[in-house]
Amino acid sequence: MTRDRIIQLCSLGVMLVAFVASGLLLPSILRKSEERGLRYTDVSVDGAPPFVALGTAIGAFRGLIVDYLWIKVNLMKEQGLYYEVMADADLITKLQPRFAPVWSFHGHNMAYNISVATNTPEERWEWVNAGIRLLRDEGLKMNPQDLLLHKDLAFWHAHKLDGVSDDAHLFYKLEFAKIWHSLLGEPPAEEDERVEWIKSIADAPATLQQAEAEAPGVLELVDRLTNDFAAFQTEGERFELDDRFLATMSWWLAINQDSYVARELGAAADLRARNDRLFLALDALWNDPAYEEAWKTLLRYVRRRVLIDEYNMDPQRMYEYTRDLGPIDWRHPQAHALYWARKGTQEAESRMNPDEVYHLINNDRLQIQALQGLARNGRIHFDIFEQSIPGRFPEPRFIDTIDGMFEDLYTKYFEARGAGGETFIIFIKNFLSSSIRELYRQGEIERAQELMDRLDALFGRGGFPPNNQYAMPLDIFVANETRGEYDRQPHLATSDVAASLRYGFRVGVGQNRPEVYKEAVKFAREVTDYYRNHKFIDYSTKLGSDRMRDILGELDFSAEIAFLQLMMDPTIPMEERMTIWAQVDELEPQVRLRTYDRLEAELKRQLGIHPLGRSITMAEGFPEPPGLDAFRQQMARERALEAQEAQQARPEDVERR
Repeated sequence: MTRDRIIQLCSLGVMLVAFVASGLLLPSILRKSEERGLRYTDVSVDGAPPFVALGTAIGAFRGLIVDYLWIKVNLMKEQGLYYEVMADADLITKLQPRFAPVWSFHGHNMAYNISVATNTPEERWEWVNAGIRLLRDEGLKMNPQDLLLHKDLAFWHAHKLDGVSDDAHLFYKLEFAKIWHSLLGEPPAEEDERVEWIKSIADAPATLQQAEAEAPGVLELVDRLTNDFAAFQTEGERFELDDRFLATMSWWLAINQDSYVARELGAAADLRARNDRLFLALDALWNDPAYEEAWKTLLRYVRRRVLIDEYNMDPQRMYEYTRDLGPIDWRHPQAHALYWARKGTQEAESRMNPDEVYHLINNDRLQIQALQGLARNGRIHFDIFEQSIPGRFPEPRFIDTIDGMFEDLYTKYFEARGAGGETFIIFIKNFLSSSIRELYRQGEIERAQELMDRLDALFGRGGFPPNNQYAMPLDIFVANETRGEYDRQPHLATSDVAASLRYGFRVGVGQNRPEVYKEAVKFAREVTDYYRNHKFIDYSTKLGSDRMRDILGELDFSAEIAFLQLMMDPTIPMEERMTIWAQVDELEPQVRLRTYDRLEAELKRQLGIHPLGRSITMAEGFPEPPGLDAFRQQMARERALEAQEAQQARPEDVERR
């Protein structure tokens, strides 16, 4: 056998071994590439430059194309060429759809960079929403188990929509509430009812045929809706059971059931009098007893389908999270931050490399922070006809959820390198301390004491080693925590008192819980007395005596100032302010008299542009308080007397100098 033949045979043997080895290794390689998002697409990209089409055709070499585009978009980003980045980033997502970082890059560019370069809140919202939709509806469909995409989506809801760093954040909150109110409707107030409500959507029929089997008449109702809606559609359009249909139904239900503004305006009677065809068509179908059950089943079916098909959200998960975590209101951005962070952990945890545990820790931080946001203001009041941002109230039912989640997360990350579980200890200490203070200020004394006992059990006498850090009366703890901050930052006193009294007016007066208002007044008095009796000479070098006089002046008139701010705040629903105005004299008899003349012009202006202004006059919504003329005369006499005393004192001052 010649030397060449031996070489050929050996080469053939090596080749065969390599083929066998590659076949054996292929499943592992594919699994790793799946985990790392390194799979390419072999689908050609319509409208792409020739070199992209070439890269797609030549297989693995398209990686070079992706590398080139990735370098290019990063350079353009550094130069501030955000709009130019769009096209190339889009190409990368099409060439390498399993490359998660580019989806995140692309969405962030829309939601953060391009949005702030626009001129109106409406334009900003379109770009922010486009970035969210890109990740939610496209990126996660291609990378359903990628943790970082879930984390980014959670962060954008928490920071961009629910945060305050963007000038247009109030507009974002309004638009977000509109979308989700239209999609799901008004949720029940009671927790058990809310759980059953979202469960009914999760358990809705998957097809119209199943809906018909559950409630005979569904298909007939759909046929009638299709025929009735045909008159309101432009050429080429067709009736669809989609989010636009749900928005129309939300409009009708608000007019007939949910909206205080619509009821006060007599919107239903007005639409009937004008023979509004759409309203009358829906009216006839809704009130037909033959379709009573069909309507319920159809709305559940459509809501479930829209959640899955148009929002890439799982109604079953939404139900489970509401059941397990608390009365989630899906009109709140933090509810969605919670959903995506929690889903991300559940989807990705089993796939994460132990060295990447910090990604899981950061994602789980978003979970517990979202719950904190819901605890502080997760109870929503929203009227789609009001056109003001949703009213928000604390939702203390989430406090126990956060406490339980802390223990789970601390245990989960106890052995993680670095801070690990310790970071959650810092969080829960700060959260419970601030919750105790807030509940105390709001008059929820019993609940505040329960949290104080829990803090003591975890980190005080029940801690390791045991200590007496929290072994003190509740009022002393609140005073110490509060005054420690006030000593460092005295201006916080006025904001805390204002927040306490604001809550007192909204809940104590507006919701007829006088004990809440009395505790708010007590807190305001204690803070004022502390500053008035404290030797604040130490502050004179830091802030100046004038600043301290300003602080004391604000505290002395804190109830009056808080009431003025509340009444003129356009973000507070108009009907809520009317209720507070009508009932406040029982708890604060003088406040209407002292503020009416300063409020009148602004309230009249706001009412004039508000939908309620069409049916309610200023005198009806905010009537003059009794005895106003006599009060004005008394104030005039007091001002004249003060001026006289000042005039008389002036010569003495001159002589003294």
